[in-house]
Amino acid sequence: MKNPTSCWMMACLLAIAVCSFTNAQDWTRFRGPNGTGESEAQTIPTKWTEADYNWKTKLPGIGHSSPTIWGDKVFLLSANPENATRYVLCVGAVDGKILWTREYPTAPHHLHTRSSYASCTPAVDAEHVYIAWSDPTSTWLKAFTHDGNEVWSVDFGPWVSQHGFGTSPMLYDDMVVITGSQENSKIVGSPQPSESYVVAVDRKTGEIRWKTSREIDTASYTVPSVYQPADGEPELVCHSTAEGIFSLDPKTGKQNWAIDVFTMRTISLPIIVGDLIFGSTGSGGGGNYVVAVRPGKAASVAYEIKTQAPYVPSPVAKVDLLFLWYDGGIVTCIDAPTGKVHWRERVGGNYSGSPVRVGDYLYCISEDGEVVVLAADQEFQEVSRHSLGEQSRSTPAVSGGRMYLRTYSHLISIGGKSS
Repeated sequence: MKNPTSCWMMACLLAIAVCSFTNAQDWTRFRGPNGTGESEAQTIPTKWTEADYNWKTKLPGIGHSSPTIWGDKVFLLSANPENATRYVLCVGAVDGKILWTREYPTAPHHLHTRSSYASCTPAVDAEHVYIAWSDPTSTWLKAFTHDGNEVWSVDFGPWVSQHGFGTSPMLYDDMVVITGSQENSKIVGSPQPSESYVVAVDRKTGEIRWKTSREIDTASYTVPSVYQPADGEPELVCHSTAEGIFSLDPKTGKQNWAIDVFTMRTISLPIIVGDLIFGSTGSGGGGNYVVAVRPGKAASVAYEIKTQAPYVPSPVAKVDLLFLWYDGGIVTCIDAPTGKVHWRERVGGNYSGSPVRVGDYLYCISEDGEVVVLAADQEFQEVSRHSLGEQSRSTPAVSGGRMYLRTYSHLISIGGKSS
């Protein structure tokens, strides 16, 4: 006869293992777990044809919002480019069917030519999906159930920028966090007053838990990452042109430290490799560079990379290897602790989305909709190229052993089959 206590313990351990596996597969924010863009999935192909797609789904409107996934549901935004109607979308991860759509008419307004009315990536947890966008009078953060029912909505007021809104929410503990680094309204010529901030709201209610004012300078579009010091409490690490790389206490919003290291706009998100935090700055006219910072009260610059450094795409790592995917189609592999360049190679194309690493391979979608696959290795190796048949400015997502690729108006699923 089996011991009841042993059976109960085994059942609990099994339940924990199943829950851990399920949660590990979810891609809950821009670039997945902590924004790293990393997955260890073993069922993503490096070579495929259109016949290998699990499915390809036509989306209403267009957008650059990247997919996020919880369980068997994929969430993303799209929009009508003519009248600025926003679409909140839920797509079935298994069959690609659009499960529900919520439409929000808004007023057309000025955007950067490379942006869209749906450039923000949702965040998702077990209960809600969280989305953000801005129109001429409001900056919205909204929560929906997984069935598409709006739960709460918060308006942070006007967004001032010559390029439009583009930052995405992230989750910490029981809060949703989003940045609002705006431009000086007098310089831009906007009649609306500027207010830069980082804000955290309660996931269940939308109630503001804390809101920290930041300096006004140039609109920044980065999403915070969580940094865990070896001997301290977790920190929210953020970028902005005005304040460089800075750290906030995620419980209160109080600043821990900051280091002024950027001279131009910041779009990529902070990447943490070992004891260093990496950020990039740049402009459409060049002058981009990546900076490696030793964090803490006495924060300092470890080194900079100024040759073919990325502006929009965020870096991705494999242990101590850091891969920098330059907007103009040149990829650099460096030793993260020292900055030593292992290789720098031209792959061609232009890039607005960021690379992701899946196991031993890098995947990045060019603006022409070509997926370039490289070996994530100290030696350069181009593995394959695949045309998606439509332009893209989005970043791949990986969940449940499948990869999701978003073009302007389609969502594609590949992988999930044992090799």
